[in-house]
Amino acid sequence: MTELGVDKLLETLTGKALRREGPTRDEALALLGTGDDDVLDVVAAAGRVRREFFGRRVKLNHLVNMKSGMCPEDCSYCSQRLGSASEILKYSWISEDEAARAAGRAIEAGAKRVCLVASGRGPGDRDIERVAGTVGAIKDAAPDVEVCVCLGLLKPGQAERLREAGADAYNHNLNTSAENYRDICSTHTFDDRVRTVGDAKSAGLSPCSGAIFGMGESDDDVVDIAFALREVDPDSVPVNFLIPFEGTPMQGRWELTPHRCLRILALFRFVFPDVEVRLAGGREIHLRALQPLALHLANSIFLGDYLTSEGQPGAADLAMIADAGFVVEGAEERTLPEARHDLVALRRRGAGTDAPSNV
Repeated sequence: MTELGVDKLLETLTGKALRREGPTRDEALALLGTGDDDVLDVVAAAGRVRREFFGRRVKLNHLVNMKSGMCPEDCSYCSQRLGSASEILKYSWISEDEAARAAGRAIEAGAKRVCLVASGRGPGDRDIERVAGTVGAIKDAAPDVEVCVCLGLLKPGQAERLREAGADAYNHNLNTSAENYRDICSTHTFDDRVRTVGDAKSAGLSPCSGAIFGMGESDDDVVDIAFALREVDPDSVPVNFLIPFEGTPMQGRWELTPHRCLRILALFRFVFPDVEVRLAGGREIHLRALQPLALHLANSIFLGDYLTSEGQPGAADLAMIADAGFVVEGAEERTLPEARHDLVALRRRGAGTDAPSNV
């Protein structure tokens, strides 16, 4: 693509995003196809969109791994998968007190959202009660903190129970394109994941769903998953980059470059102009020295460690944010732009009312 062509593409994408319009498929593919010489222009254009809707705020999130390893699912990217030989920490459920203490330390460091995660296909009802108790303990100590829960595929009524306990959000990533998913996992389907996001959303939980890159996906796959995520309409979108753990089918897979990661993040900013885009797992090992540039694209990051791998120290994250000219978003500040409202509407028509249904 010529320099003039890139300039025109970025002008078009920026204008659309500022109007909350997404790119076409051809525009998205053209963005991913820009050269390394254009990457700073790409970051600058998408960064303008980020500043319009989120200013210079960076939201901090922290993961608490409540149950690690021993998962019966066979997701190829995951160190906790069935048959994994990765030498990760493996333990059953930690206590509510231990989880709440871990959350408390993160909140003191500036985390606005705590993500409670447990490995497995999905929770049993006893697991839901255990997590509900942890949510309550965290909320008792820090009422304003957001609590997101990630427990896998949900059964009927479980999302509602989590909402009643005080959970604010539910995370379930779509991970990769529907076409690519069959090569990544055989124990559940792409549609299973879409359904779970919908169930959480219907229960009144804020939907959180994102993707993982570096698993052999093509540009078409990247665009497919971005557009699929736009269809489920999440409030927050974590963008992960594969950590190729030894002992998993993806070991040794080092396909990403820092510039490739930046282009993917820019695409997600153009696709989700006013939605929280979170810089998630693998950022340190794939973006490396270019991590500060990613802050001009993502408005949210994980602070500290991940589920089974260590991140850079929290103090280094905070220094990076300050050095790049950004500020940590406080609990009193809104996360989403004022124009976005609660997407869950109580039914007031159809069966049980005198008003006709919405058909």
